[in-house]
Amino acid sequence: MIALDRVGGPYLLYRDGADAQVEVALVARTRLTIGREPGNDVALGWDGRVSRLHAELERRGESWILEDDGISTNGTLVNGDRVRSRRLRHGDVLRVGRTPIVYRAPGEAAVDGTLVSDGSIAVSVTPAQRRVLLELCRPFVTDPAHAFPATNAEIAAALVVSERAVKSQMRTLFRRFGIEDLPQNAKRARLAEMALAAAVVSATDYQDR
Repeated sequence: MIALDRVGGPYLLYRDGADAQVEVALVARTRLTIGREPGNDVALGWDGRVSRLHAELERRGESWILEDDGISTNGTLVNGDRVRSRRLRHGDVLRVGRTPIVYRAPGEAAVDGTLVSDGSIAVSVTPAQRRVLLELCRPFVTDPAHAFPATNAEIAAALVVSERAVKSQMRTLFRRFGIEDLPQNAKRARLAEMALAAAVVSATDYQDR
C-alpha cells in the first residue's frame, strides 16, 4: 500500500479467500474484469455470491468507470448503493457478492472526505467499538441475501447493553471513519462496508459463532 500510494496511481485493495490482502495496480491497464471465474483480472472464486463475470472497470481519460449493466445476478454496490455505472473516486468501497473492494487513487487532487484515513486498511478501534462493528456487519457476512446493517436496537440486544450506549459508539465510529457528514440513511451501510474493507471485521470472526 505504501509503495502504491507513493506512485500515486489508482489501484484496488481487497482480501482474498484466505483473508490475505491483495493489491491490483491499474496504472498500466485500460480494462479490468471482476468475477468468480479464474480468467477474470480480479477472480473471486471463493465467493459464491459473485457471478462468473460480475462487473467491469474501464479507464476513460484519467477516470475509472465501474460497469455492471445487468451483467451480474446479485448486482454491485458502491458505498452501499446498487449501481450500474459509476465513476469511481478515491476511497470508494465496492461490494461484489460478499467481498468489499476499496478503490484507491492517492494522486487525485480532490478527495471526497469519506476515507478512513490515508492508511485505510489499518484502522484502530477500541475493543468495545469492534464489538459494535461485529454486530453491525453481521448481516453482510451471515445473511448476504438480506444484507442490511443491524439496527442500534439489534446491536444493543446482541451485546446486552443499552441502545444509548450503542448510539454513542456509533457516533464515535462515524467520526473515526470520516463519514459523519454523510446523510443519516447512508452512514450505517458505508460504515459496514469500510469496516470490512479495512479488515477491522472479517468473515473469519463469525465462523465459530
